[in-house]
Amino acid sequence: MKFFDGWSPRKDMKVCAALRVEEVSHDDSSMSAWVCLDRARAKHRPVDGIMMTVRYSFPIEGAVRINMVHHSGSLLKNPDFLPEGELPAEFSETEEYYKLTSGKMSVRIFKGEGFRAEYWWNGKLITGSAAGKMAYIQEGNERTYIKEELKVDIGEYLYGLGERFTPFVKNGQSVDIFNMNGGTNTDQVYKNIPFYISNKGYGMLVNDSGKVSYEICSENVEHVQFSISGESMEYCVIAGPSLHEVMRRYTDLTGKPALPPAWTFGLWLTTSFTTDYEEGTVTGFIDGMKDRRLPLEVFHFDCFWMKGGEWCNFEWDKDAFPEPEAMLGRIKQRGLKICLWINPYIAQKSRLFEAGKKNGYFIKNGKGGVWQTDTWQPGMAIVDFTNPEACKWYKDELRKLIRMGADTFKTDFGERIPLDGVYYDGSDPDKMHNYYTHLYNRCVFEVLQEELGEKEANLFARSATAGGQQYPVHWGGDNEATYPSMAESLRGGLSLCSCGFGFWSHDISGFGNTATPDLYKRWTAFGMLSTHSRLHGNSSYRVPWLFDEEAVDVLRFFTHLKNLLMPYLYRNAVETHATGIPMMRPMVMEYQDDVNCAWLDRQYFLGDSLLVAPIFNDQGMAEYYLPRGGWTNLITNKRYEGGCWVKEYHDYQSIPVMVPDNTVVAIGSEKEKTDYDYAADVTFHVFGPAEGKATGTEVYDRNGIKRLVFACERKRDELMLCISGEGTFKICLRNCKVSEVEGGIFHRLQDDVLVIPDNGCTELRVKF
Repeated sequence: MKFFDGWSPRKDMKVCAALRVEEVSHDDSSMSAWVCLDRARAKHRPVDGIMMTVRYSFPIEGAVRINMVHHSGSLLKNPDFLPEGELPAEFSETEEYYKLTSGKMSVRIFKGEGFRAEYWWNGKLITGSAAGKMAYIQEGNERTYIKEELKVDIGEYLYGLGERFTPFVKNGQSVDIFNMNGGTNTDQVYKNIPFYISNKGYGMLVNDSGKVSYEICSENVEHVQFSISGESMEYCVIAGPSLHEVMRRYTDLTGKPALPPAWTFGLWLTTSFTTDYEEGTVTGFIDGMKDRRLPLEVFHFDCFWMKGGEWCNFEWDKDAFPEPEAMLGRIKQRGLKICLWINPYIAQKSRLFEAGKKNGYFIKNGKGGVWQTDTWQPGMAIVDFTNPEACKWYKDELRKLIRMGADTFKTDFGERIPLDGVYYDGSDPDKMHNYYTHLYNRCVFEVLQEELGEKEANLFARSATAGGQQYPVHWGGDNEATYPSMAESLRGGLSLCSCGFGFWSHDISGFGNTATPDLYKRWTAFGMLSTHSRLHGNSSYRVPWLFDEEAVDVLRFFTHLKNLLMPYLYRNAVETHATGIPMMRPMVMEYQDDVNCAWLDRQYFLGDSLLVAPIFNDQGMAEYYLPRGGWTNLITNKRYEGGCWVKEYHDYQSIPVMVPDNTVVAIGSEKEKTDYDYAADVTFHVFGPAEGKATGTEVYDRNGIKRLVFACERKRDELMLCISGEGTFKICLRNCKVSEVEGGIFHRLQDDVLVIPDNGCTELRVKF
């Protein structure tokens, strides 16, 4: 929100800027400043004037919390993204400033006129608030706001703020954190996260679940401004210096992603949305996939498993599915998992409406009745997840479906939540608008944990707020069957992953309309090289043979590739679960100091070692940037020297999947399924081992337990290989001219590809 007209406040805005510190107090964990906001107040006149209390503390190592309050008596209890507790801190004072320090993190607030603050990590300034930028604002006699501004350095770029489809670098944009259902080609988004990350190596979270307004180098080009309506605001500056460290600390604060079951990484096929379907349709799709040797892991039933106009009643449409439990049993006998579409809305025609109304399970209106709307379903109500009994009621309905055979749920919607609703626990509806989805997804995730166990719980969710990464997987919403929308989807996904969301998917070939065969095949490569992969659409089916026969071959090729990559992918998933570093990453997160990577949003890293560059045109031309160093295409084995842009043609069964030198990628032996023993017959592919540098990798099983460890180190013309743990393996040296292997034998596949089979040795020496 903009408060100024150039240098001057807008006519309807009274801006009371922070002028000076009048008094500071401290204890063992915090420092509080009594800040004057009004020039009329002076020490000899202790009446009138506007003051604000600013409190500083450290919730975890490497993060400082700043809490600003004007009128504390008006504050309501609202959702909090940050954990309870504070670290011990040391207060000190100089002639110039007051200082609070915890570990390597410190904050300085300066004395004299023009209140300003600085945030330091390990002796280096991270960012700060310039003189007079913190302010309390009155808009006429109606609204009040708190705002703050942090400095943005030369060459500094900001990312994140949720799954945003606008340009990837957020500099120059105005962003409101307010969940909406607006597709992928607008500035409205399903997953608004009040967190951004800087290529300078820090992050910033506004600890507020309501509408946070950002002006990112837009109202003032030297600062990022953030504001909320009300009498208080709290934010947290999170140190790096690497973006990986920022992600670790941010998810320490807001929660680590759960580890999705291995089967979720396989191909999901859906009935699509508005298309009519029944058991014969479903069986035909499953048979068609099997007949064409297309590996399938999950079958998803979209909205019309229930009768239209009654969503949600959680009852099968008996006209289309007369024996649902038997049908699900038949599908599961074929080794497939089942996903069912749900949402948190109960139509007036639903069998559940009267019970929800009678027992107070719905959000209420201001007169004590049920809040209702005709948007989406006639007369629908919205489940109030602040009511524990409503949560139990909702869970019990889902529990029946799980016991019938459902393995997961697509938790759709949750964005259009009223601002005039009344909640069971008295929550502020302004703060609940974004936070509602967190309670919704948590409720569904919990019942899956209760029924199936913690290791099997997962969702396919659309809406989210900060902390929603704890309940994966999230998908990108309603895109269109066009190349621009394909690029928008990736841009939004990378923005979301920059906010701690570890696992992400999208509707392959676009949700709206129907793709051309060309687009379907190009999007298939992108979709199967995302963490999670789903064929889904609106008014038409998405099975490949409806596009052309080549689409079948392309889907088979990339599904096989993803299945073979599962030892690599699942190791990265385990690490994402442990660290919070997203599995799908923007280039800047891996090459933070390469200025060429700062703006890149049409390529990404899948895990820590695979650079993927989807093709966004019908000419088959890939255009992508390779940072300095040697690179090898995983699919073609073609060698590249980086530090440049590459433009080249790829057929439909090829895509730039680039591996940097001095990297080991574990590739499995099973291409027909995702869920298998990753340590059995795994092949360690070694790419360009660099002299004097050690590298390696690990293989985990489907329970997240480490099974194999592979390490190698090159010294001059020799490469030492070491393997420990339980499993069987091969070693494949890519683009290496090998003359001899001590401790084992080798097979030369090509001049530049050599394979060493497992003969029981745990140490081998390779001579070049």
